[in-house]
Amino acid sequence: MKRLVVVLGFVLAGSAALAQAPDPGVVDRYAEEGQKALAERRWADAARAYEKLRELTPETAEVHAQLGMIYFQLRDFGRAVPALQQATKLKPGIPNVSALLAMSLAEVGRYEEALPGLKKGFGQTSDGMLRRVTGLQLQRAYTGLGRDDDAVEVALELTRLFPKDPEILYHTGRLFSNYAYLVTMRLAEVAPTSVWMHQAAGEANESLSNYDAALVEYRKVLELAPNRPGIHYRLGRVFLARARPPLAEADAETHAAREFEAELDADPTNADAAYELGELVRKAGDLERARELFALAVEHYPEFEQGLVGLGGVLISLGHPDRALPHLEKAVALDPEDDVAFFHLWQAHRALGHAEEERKAQVEFQRLRTRKREEERMGLLRQQGVTQQVIEERMP
Repeated sequence: MKRLVVVLGFVLAGSAALAQAPDPGVVDRYAEEGQKALAERRWADAARAYEKLRELTPETAEVHAQLGMIYFQLRDFGRAVPALQQATKLKPGIPNVSALLAMSLAEVGRYEEALPGLKKGFGQTSDGMLRRVTGLQLQRAYTGLGRDDDAVEVALELTRLFPKDPEILYHTGRLFSNYAYLVTMRLAEVAPTSVWMHQAAGEANESLSNYDAALVEYRKVLELAPNRPGIHYRLGRVFLARARPPLAEADAETHAAREFEAELDADPTNADAAYELGELVRKAGDLERARELFALAVEHYPEFEQGLVGLGGVLISLGHPDRALPHLEKAVALDPEDDVAFFHLWQAHRALGHAEEERKAQVEFQRLRTRKREEERMGLLRQQGVTQQVIEERMP
């Protein structure tokens, strides 16, 4: 975690600043040394100077506060806590001291004591850096106390306030991952044989490519709830995965198609199932049935970019580039990085004799295809939720 650098800004010069100073000259010398070391961020030297000042003027709150801040920078939180507590006792309300004390308490695991100061620091709006670091510590304190729901709320607020902060994104990701695990464990405790538990187990196994185990769990869901929406689609996705290398099971696509059909029987509005079945029948050569299924997917999910690309490609193959054009134009508007969409757009404009539009789509397709091949070479392509459209016909 980035440490908060706070110089509390007390000018300790002359006996007037220090009540009952025994030797103003000595006090002045240590004050000057301490201020100079602070300005240069020589924390160890600053600590030695302020420790001498504390010996000379033990009732001066500002000295304890500054020394607590120095210990904080040195990550000596065990010494920072009593110094900051003494400063607060002698003079409540010194700026930043309550936040520093709260963060120091959190660093030594005294989370319950830290909470009031951390919540106060995170709730203020004038100092963005202070709000950031107290927020991270507050998230940590809630986690340490087992108050995971509160920790998640703080994490959500931090990501809203600092959406591009790598440290915040890292801690939020870790927190959410752990929170998901804890919630799943809670589900296992309260309902170990429920459809929800079996579905969660199926999804977990599917994500880990444990396809046999995923099939078992999804089938248990259907045993308990035969009409549960989405489960036949999940089964179909598992069979699709088994149809691809390295498994490449011969009958897996047939099983997948049956599951997608079953899903549509149970829920005709499942756009993903209609799309996946449409892609399977397209590959099998039934273009008219594919058109119907892609159209059904787009009807129920008008912003389904891959569905629009599939529908446009099939319409071109069926000899209807004019009908394909609006679907493909919408697809490239939804995803300007989709090379397959631009390929079909290029083919539609060429078939319609739109020379200038054809040239633009061709140029954009070739640019995107070159970049995609480079990303494939570097292993940078992200996983997609549904089967992606590909270019299978010979390119002109």
